[in-house]
Amino acid sequence: MMLGKPRGTTVGLLALALLLAPLGGCQSVVTPHPHTATIAAQSGRVQGFVPTEKDMVTHPPYRVEAPDILLVDAIKIVPKPPHRIQPLDTLQILVVGTLPDQPIAAFFPVDPSGMVDLGPAYGKISVAGKTIEEATEAIDTFLRKILTQPQVSVTLAQAAGVQQIAGQHLVGPDGTVNLGTYGSVYVAGLTLWDAKLAIEEHLSAELQDPEVAVDVFAYNSKVFYIITEGGGFGDQVVRLPVTGNETVLDALAQIGGLNRVSSTKIWIARPAPSGVGCDQILPVSWEDITRGAATSTNYQILPGDRVFIQEDRLIATDSLLAKIIAPFERVFGFLLLSSQTVQTMNRFPQGIRTGF
Repeated sequence: MMLGKPRGTTVGLLALALLLAPLGGCQSVVTPHPHTATIAAQSGRVQGFVPTEKDMVTHPPYRVEAPDILLVDAIKIVPKPPHRIQPLDTLQILVVGTLPDQPIAAFFPVDPSGMVDLGPAYGKISVAGKTIEEATEAIDTFLRKILTQPQVSVTLAQAAGVQQIAGQHLVGPDGTVNLGTYGSVYVAGLTLWDAKLAIEEHLSAELQDPEVAVDVFAYNSKVFYIITEGGGFGDQVVRLPVTGNETVLDALAQIGGLNRVSSTKIWIARPAPSGVGCDQILPVSWEDITRGAATSTNYQILPGDRVFIQEDRLIATDSLLAKIIAPFERVFGFLLLSSQTVQTMNRFPQGIRTGF
């Protein structure tokens, strides 16, 4: 004779299945090991390791995404040769063999008429439209009328017609940064180093061996969320940037802690990488990490985390009852007012006199 499973066990399993059915998806509840930090320190990272306040992990190299804001500063911007000198360019002119009291060794702006002024003892010479080599030869010929054997060196210090690249650059929805007259460069998904190389490669079409520095001004694309149930009055969602070492306590400190309708039942819902494993549910022991010094559930926040704060069930129940009762109270109040009005009209058909 075969014995079936106890009826109570079957009912319990059915109830559990019905409870979990609406959740769908793939989720795993992670229970922190009491000695996670010790195990991680001694043997690398344990299977299913979850970083906490005392055992954090460094994030992988930052990858740029919209709408991050990058700081892009050009260190070297030199037009490709042959550069034709334009008005408002700045030339560095060095001359050996000048008059003792009239040296030529400085930066000289090209005036709007296309000339550079070498000083009162030498005068002005036109250089606009010339290459650097042509300008050097022209200045040498010009100075030989005054000097015996001048040796002239001319270099381009700054090109007025070349746009400077400096400051904040927003990564647009299309994943590009706009560099003005130089066009746009696609940087989405790139590390900072790769973004630097991509920008320099793009600029090299117009500039000679360009060099730029790239950094992140605002980390806008890597975020986490704090969801607070509102006890029947609407949930609150706060979106905050991930900067590296935030923990659960850091996250709640940024919203002023728990509000009056919140319970101390908190967890982190951590999405799994696309197509890899299950989403993680990380229960937080609020009492342990606030009243005590336990850090095993003060988890490090990672990009995409949802810190969920459950509502106080008593307050939620009270709110639900108020929602159910309120319509009936309004109906009964209207009926009572109507009944009193009808009774008053029957008692005083001529109306109530208020004067003599």
